Amino acid sequence: MMDLIEPESGNQSRDFAGAAQALALFLDFDGTLVELAPLPDQVKIDRRVGPALEKLHSVLGGALALVSGRPISVLDDFLAPHRFDIAGLHGAQVRLGGALRSESQAPAALRDATRELVRFANSHVGIIVEDKRISVALHWRLAPQLEEDALALMRDVAARMGPSVRLQQGKSVAELVPAEASKGGAIAWLMQEPPYLGRVPVFIGDDITDEAGFETVNALGGLSIRIGEGKTCATQRLASPTVLRTILLDAAESGSLTPHAFSQG
Repeated sequence: MMDLIEPESGNQSRDFAGAAQALALFLDFDGTLVELAPLPDQVKIDRRVGPALEKLHSVLGGALALVSGRPISVLDDFLAPHRFDIAGLHGAQVRLGGALRSESQAPAALRDATRELVRFANSHVGIIVEDKRISVALHWRLAPQLEEDALALMRDVAARMGPSVRLQQGKSVAELVPAEASKGGAIAWLMQEPPYLGRVPVFIGDDITDEAGFETVNALGGLSIRIGEGKTCATQRLASPTVLRTILLDAAESGSLTPHAFSQG
């Protein structure tokens, strides 16, 4: 079981034996690289982020990946023309070296579940259904008073769908994802493959959806970083996506990224 704590910001980072040890950088997207928005398609990405990640990709010998609940195709659109390794849909999709290496099948009855969620959304103003093809999310950020009803529906639908799905909760959202998919599992798999193999993993996220990734990175002796507030098993904290972007932009400009870069936040 994960030990959820309140890590300090800044200087709580681990004392890595070699500050220049080769890192593998894993980044969540929403709430981490970009601020959260009322609707998924309303997020704004700093135009400097794509080029900075491209530079860091080179600095890290290619060991940079996005680990997100978004589909790979959507992340590609946000970051175009830059393309990176991606674990999308909470690990249900994994692209490595330009090739799709794994993709879960859509759980049985997902189409029926999606139609049921759409009917709920159509009768409740502010509820949004995000159909991701092999998963489906229900958002209530625009209708926080409906959180209890929305969660109750998602729990009921998940129970009826059985062991093929896992209910993944996040900030004002719940999602039905393939049971085998997890950010932690995706990171563990990538860490066994070049160019990640043998490196120190760093994973940065902002939500309960990232806790499995933090747990995996902790077990691998890496650095786990939570953006913002909330109990977590991450060992370090940064205040906001703005702070993280500043760190990444500075690292790209200097051509160097070490664990100590993340102690400034």
